[in-house]
Amino acid sequence: MFKRILVATDGSTLSRKAVNSAISLAAENEAELVAVTVVPRYPKSYIEGAMTFSPDDIARIEGQWAEKAQGKLESVSAQAKAAGVSIKTTAPSSDSVADALIAAAKKHKCDLIVMASHGHKGIKRLLLGSETQHVLTHSGLPVLVLR
Repeated sequence: MFKRILVATDGSTLSRKAVNSAISLAAENEAELVAVTVVPRYPKSYIEGAMTFSPDDIARIEGQWAEKAQGKLESVSAQAKAAGVSIKTTAPSSDSVADALIAAAKKHKCDLIVMASHGHKGIKRLLLGSETQHVLTHSGLPVLVLR
């Protein structure tokens, strides 16, 4: 049914559940998996009184974030390969996680997005995370949300 499945991961417990489900689904469908971790950009606007960093420091910080993202993707890749699933990984840098996920799904011609919703305490537990909500409302693809 599915030929290429995008799975979003940030390394959290809930996103690991989404990764496990996406790998199982890809194996069942003999589909390729595209694992995505979005690397945030360092904020360019500053709150009054906040510490500012030089462009070199910002580049170093963003580089560290990119390295952490690669580590998360390597773990997903190893898990997928162990299950016999073909996988590609990507770590786009973006200010908007949701927009980056939608763009990656389009770029890689995915036909399903698998991602986690994050739980909150109290009444917020009933609501989806803002990034998940954005993907659901702006993507033309089916989205499987795991809790």
